[in-house]
Parts: sequence; C-alpha cells; structure tokens
Amino acid sequence: MTDPVPQASAHAPRVVLISTYDLGHQPFGLASPAAWLRAEGAEVTCLDLAVGPLSEPAVRDADMVGLFAPMHTATRMVTAVLPRIRQLNPAAHVCVYGLYAPMNADHLLECGADSIIGGEFEEPLRQLLRGLRPGRRPVSAAGPPAISLERQQFVVPDRGGLPALAEYAGLELPDGQRKVSGYTEATRGCKHLCRHCPVVPVYGGRFRVVQADTVAADIAQQVAAGATHITFGDPDFFNAPGHSMRVVRQLHRSFPALTYDVTIKIEHLVRYARYLPGLRETGCVLVTSAVEAFDEKILWIFDKHHTLADFEQATQLLRDNSIPLNPTFVAFTPWTTAELYAEFLMTIHRLALVGNVAPVQYAIRLLIPSGSKLLELPETGEYLRGFDPEALCYRWEHPDPAMDELQADLLAMVAGAADGSPGRSETFEQIRTRTLAVTPEPQRRRLAGLAAPDVARIPQMSEPWYCCAEPLELTTSPAERF
Repeated sequence: MTDPVPQASAHAPRVVLISTYDLGHQPFGLASPAAWLRAEGAEVTCLDLAVGPLSEPAVRDADMVGLFAPMHTATRMVTAVLPRIRQLNPAAHVCVYGLYAPMNADHLLECGADSIIGGEFEEPLRQLLRGLRPGRRPVSAAGPPAISLERQQFVVPDRGGLPALAEYAGLELPDGQRKVSGYTEATRGCKHLCRHCPVVPVYGGRFRVVQADTVAADIAQQVAAGATHITFGDPDFFNAPGHSMRVVRQLHRSFPALTYDVTIKIEHLVRYARYLPGLRETGCVLVTSAVEAFDEKILWIFDKHHTLADFEQATQLLRDNSIPLNPTFVAFTPWTTAELYAEFLMTIHRLALVGNVAPVQYAIRLLIPSGSKLLELPETGEYLRGFDPEALCYRWEHPDPAMDELQADLLAMVAGAADGSPGRSETFEQIRTRTLAVTPEPQRRRLAGLAAPDVARIPQMSEPWYCCAEPLELTTSPAERF
C-alpha cells in the first residue's frame, strides 16, 4: 500500500493592508476593505506606516498585500515601499488601490504592483481575494487601470488592529483643549469637474453615497473608542445635501456633544445656504472650502464655478451661522503674478481671515499629476517642463523667476510655523514683508500700509489640510522610513 500523497495545508487567505499616510486620519481606506475581506474569511492585518513600522513577518506571510494611495504624498511613499514588499514576499499579489492609483498606474506597476484599483475599491478587492489560491501567486491583473464606480452596499468599517484614535490628528480648540478626532465618509467622488482636482480623472463627475446607517454605526464605534469629534472626508459634503443632513441629524440625536467638520464648495455654501443653520445646530464647528484663488482667470482655468463675490458671500453666511471657515488655496500657479499674490494677501486681510488661514496655504504650489484635466488646456502647456517620475507630477516654471523664488522662500517660512509658533498673525506679517520685495506699485504701497491683522482663533486640525499641491518635502526620505 502506497503512502497517500501529502496535501498542502489549507489556510485562510492572509491579507496585509497598508496605509503610508492619510493626512493624520485613522485610515478609512484600511478599515472599510478590512471589513469586506474579513467577511470573506481572510486573516487581515492593517498597518499604518504613518504611526507605526512595517511588519516584515506579516508581509512575508501574506497571500495578498494592498497598498492604499488616497493622495499624492501617500502615493510617493507607496512607490518607496513597493520594492521592499517585493523583496520580502515575491509570491504575494500586490495591489495598489485608492484615488491616486489609476493616474500613476504605469509607474506603480513598474515599481512592483500586480494590479491597480481606483474608485470604489472594496468590491474589486473582494473579487481579487476570491481569486487567490493560498500558497500560489495568482495571475497578475496588470493592464489598463481598473476604475470601478459600481454602487456598493457598504458594511461597517472594521477598525480592529488599527492604532488608537488618540495617536492621530485631533481638533485643537481656541482655549487650548484638544479633542480626539475620528474620521468617516458619507459620500465619495464628486459631481463637479474642477480641472485641477484629483477626484475628476477617476470619478468623472460622479459620486457615490455611503448608506446612512453604515455611517452612523462607524461613528458610534469611534465614539466608543474615544472620539469626541468627527471629520467627514467627503470631497464635498453637499454633493448630496439631503443625505448628508440626515446623517448629521442622526449623529446629533445619538451624540449631542459630538462635534464635526466638513468640506463644502463655495458654490454649494451659497446655493444651499438654507442648510447652514442645520449644520450649526448639529455640532459643525469648522467648514473647509477649497477656494484656490480670487482671480477670475485662474478660477476659470480651474473651472471652480465661483467668483470672489461668491466667496465673500459664503464667508458672511458662515459667520452669520457662527461656523468658522477654513479656506484652502493654490496660492502659486503659472498665472499668479506678483500683483495677484499681493491682492491675494490683501483680500485675506480685508475679509478678516488671517486667523482662518493655515500658514501652509500661503505657499501651496499647483500640482499637475498624470491625467490632470489641466493638461488639456493650451494655457498650461507652455509652462510645463516634463514629467518627474520621482515626484509623480509634471514640473512647471513660472515665467517670472522671482515668483518661484518667492514660493520657495515662503514654503520654508511656513514650515517653521507648522507647530503654531509663530502664530498666524506673525506668520502673515512675515509673509507680507517678504512679498513686498517683489510687489510693484501701486500694490506695494497698499500692501505695506495694511494695519496689523486682527486675529481671532478658530478650531483647527492639528494636521494641516492641503490638496492639489506640489509635493511638500517629507521630514525623512520614504526610502529611509521603510
């Protein structure tokens, strides 16, 4: 009698989900797919490299590794860690998923990824898991970027195994208190087509709703974990204002003391002004809005669908409802002249917004990634200096070298103010002094004559929010971190 042929020992598929950086949030992009994959029977390990090390044993044992690429800086870090993952586990299937994955697909595949998923990534990740055969690397799904916009019935994110909320960015109050902040999403994608926005190449003017009961359950589990504030990460909270208002009304009924912040377009703040009292009454303490610029031409190039007058109206509407505005800008573009930058500073001063503007916003330089709709404009092409694969963006030069020098100087200046010292008033004064050196008359005389700004402190996240910006220098090289 012959001995039986030994059978490979069966085991549940092992998955490692990795986030490199997500603006100081506990990553929804790990917690949400973790719930889907664990429901399929997978053993899922979640690693957030922003607050902890890469677990080499977990990577070595994995059948599948998923790397989350929700933003530009995170994607640069993904390209740095990919070779290490390949070295640790040549047999694993490696997928990069998230907003920035499709637009950087070719480079990510060259760095070692097997597949790319953009848009609504949970169901495609589940399908990828179902194709795994433990102990055997699946056929590579490399090819054209996979963008899935299928509507999904979301499940409650599984945050088990992630670092505690207190290890992430919190909400800092004017009185010095700090609130532990959670993070969730009520919608994804956006129905608008702003040309500089990274959402547009993936979602193309569409958005998807996360069911209200799922959002409520996710918030409840974060409150149980210590959250006293929630950031809604929707690209625009008023893409579906009826849905969003139902979510926050339910939130307030369940947790009356819980506060939250949201991101809303200037256009929507004006159009849906009737909802602002409801935001205030349900605990909204901060509204972020991507204003980008005040100049009519730049706003047209970006296709923002608002004007300076709209911005002024939105600012007043929020003040009338006692909700502080956190405006964000793309302060430096190829079309930003010295005169326009001086007017930019003077407008912030005139509207008494110096206390509302995070210092980094004065130095943000336009990011033009692969796939950007800005590349379709002839107004853009004359300034481009080629694609930088390391930076994952097209480099551009300002026609006036003094403006590039100004941006570099201001970036160094605001980096020194990242810890809140000096304060926003003192930083504004330093920026104004440096800007005077390149400002022609009559703006120079007007800028020099401004009174010291009257600054009121507002709630602010301890991690600065910025978008559509050329890469800020990392404190350490991604290669050194991994």
